[in-house]
Amino acid sequence: MTSRHVVNLEPRTLVIGTRGSQLAVWQAEHVAARLGETFPGVSVRLERIRTTGDRILDVPLAQVGGKALFVKEIEEALLAGRVDLAVHSMKDVPTDLPAGLAIAAIPPREDPADVLISRTGRRLADLPRGARVGTSSLRRQAQLLHHRPDLIIVGLRGNLDTRIRKLESEGLDAIVLAAAGVKRLGLERLVTEVLPPEIVLPAIGQGALGIEIRVPLGRNDAHDASVAELVKALDHADTHTAVRAERAMLRCLGGGCQVPIAALASTEGTGLFLRGLIASTDGSTLVGGERHGVREQPEAVGHALAEDLLDRGGQAILRDIDGGNVRG
Repeated sequence: MTSRHVVNLEPRTLVIGTRGSQLAVWQAEHVAARLGETFPGVSVRLERIRTTGDRILDVPLAQVGGKALFVKEIEEALLAGRVDLAVHSMKDVPTDLPAGLAIAAIPPREDPADVLISRTGRRLADLPRGARVGTSSLRRQAQLLHHRPDLIIVGLRGNLDTRIRKLESEGLDAIVLAAAGVKRLGLERLVTEVLPPEIVLPAIGQGALGIEIRVPLGRNDAHDASVAELVKALDHADTHTAVRAERAMLRCLGGGCQVPIAALASTEGTGLFLRGLIASTDGSTLVGGERHGVREQPEAVGHALAEDLLDRGGQAILRDIDGGNVRG
């Protein structure tokens, strides 16, 4: 049975900012439905916002500013008061948010894995030598090449449905996508293989949604305070804790999508387990590790693993890729 929360329903109509892609709209509508179920007195509408990342489709993200380009215009609308909250894929959200904004809730996570969709139904191990595999991610590229150096990686931009169409139109042997998006759009039938984390470790925050809001500034900010209270009801503590650990590792390493970095955390009881890696873009060098800690200190776990990776070769990888500009 859906739980009902009693709060001050000052904002009876909420406006959610979202990208306009099919997947982004599904995610925003999912959050809207959850809010409607939890707070029947609140209505929600979507404001579709075209981002820079949606407009630039002919250049790899790593060359034009990274995944932050998928949230910039939405955050500007949030700061300007045109929308009340924003729904993002957490893997697109930079570790440093604009002043005045915060991730108020992270709902339960979908499958964080990556999946292979093969044109002929062959699994990764069975693809022919020199097979052409499409991916938009340096993280996936590095790990795939580490496992199969013979593969030819082909850059693949566009929304999820566009990338699936390119499997045929560009003569690719396979593509690699996030399982979460595939499942959310009901396309599981297309999946050839779920790639285990030992082969391809997911992106930071993959499979998780983030609900971003304006930070209430004081007692007089009743609207934003009410929005924060409403959104907080959708938070899933285990997912939020895991994503905090992953993002802390990323922040310490100083990387974005320009550097192949991956991490996946999980909670069990009072414990927290984090696995992470950093790799060269060609996959020739990969440094991985893991850390156990307590769930009350996810940032400490993330920082500890990052420092370990840096000490065991990660710093040299960063130096080769971008001069080793590591943020603490």
